[in-house]
Amino acid sequence: MIEIIVNDERHTLDNVPEDMPLLWVLRDHLKLTGTKFGCGGGFCGACTVHLDGNAMRSCVLPVAAVAGHRITTIEGLSKTGEHPLQRAWVEEDVPQCGYCQPGQLMSAAAFLDGKPEVNDETISAAMSGNVCRCGTYARIRRAIKRAAPELLSSKKEA
Repeated sequence: MIEIIVNDERHTLDNVPEDMPLLWVLRDHLKLTGTKFGCGGGFCGACTVHLDGNAMRSCVLPVAAVAGHRITTIEGLSKTGEHPLQRAWVEEDVPQCGYCQPGQLMSAAAFLDGKPEVNDETISAAMSGNVCRCGTYARIRRAIKRAAPELLSSKKEA
């Protein structure tokens, strides 16, 4: 039996092998299908979730390793789709096929949560592990820059 906390909700997992990747627990057992399977090797970033606030690749992360930790999926970023990054994604018309976007958003949220200096170089470095087959990298950078002031000012106030 493994207990995990996903999107602030506690789950007890019975009959789940300890070495099962978190991605498959999220998708197949918890029915949180926003996190996508891309490469299965942690290279493309489509499966990115937050583990205690840090961006992690769920396809290579055994569920036993996350027991007792806080996991946030794209569904937990905002229940209404009103997270500043989600709004900026729409305003900048980022998605084309959309497949990589949950992972892109989760990596961007973890990046901005670190209160970084936001410029093309730091964004590119932070997002380098996320692949977009449609090539919307310039729009992704613009969306991150658009959302940054709101997210970074709210961090200062907290």
